[in-house]
Amino acid sequence: MKSQPKLDLYKLHKAEYVATRKPVLVELKPASYLAVSGQGAPGGDLFTASIGALYGMAFTIKMTRKFAGLQDYAVCKLEGLWWSESAANFAKLPKDQWLWKLLIRTPDFIKDDDLRQSVAVLLKRGKGDDVKRVRLESLAEGRCVQMLHVGPYEKEGETVAVMKAFAEKQQLGFAGKHHEIYLSDPRRVPPERLKTIVRQPVPPS
Repeated sequence: MKSQPKLDLYKLHKAEYVATRKPVLVELKPASYLAVSGQGAPGGDLFTASIGALYGMAFTIKMTRKFAGLQDYAVCKLEGLWWSESAANFAKLPKDQWLWKLLIRTPDFIKDDDLRQSVAVLLKRGKGDDVKRVRLESLAEGRCVQMLHVGPYEKEGETVAVMKAFAEKQQLGFAGKHHEIYLSDPRRVPPERLKTIVRQPVPPS
């Protein structure tokens, strides 16, 4: 029996990942994600453990399905939602007050049973309890302004300002959480060459 071609969600939803050095409007359909939430500075202990748990779950689910002869797929890039409950601009707060939700987009056919099975596998392998914090969630952002940021994360504010000016020209305001899609691995790419898609929801038309 011929196996199915490997599913690539970025290729399948190519229009949703259009990102250049100029802001554009994109329309996003609801999507499924593996997600883990927390609070604190990026790079802190909880943040690092959460990334490990998220990737551990993503690859365990993928490989379990692959070995069972089910649809194979590429594990997507890490993404993050960032916000604050106490300030309109989370970036102006001390980093230990930042709220975040780390995400990896996953095919719609992944269900809670896949998560439960993978948690059991990872715990049996002696992985930390952080894997139990990973959830399966749907994100429906709708219409968004999107732009490619090249450079250190600390300079993203400059990109956000360009996006905001673009939105205001079209009489749109920001709504929803600041969203980042990490195209580069900061362990391998110098800060000045990091590529990040910055996404910001705006009200529906």
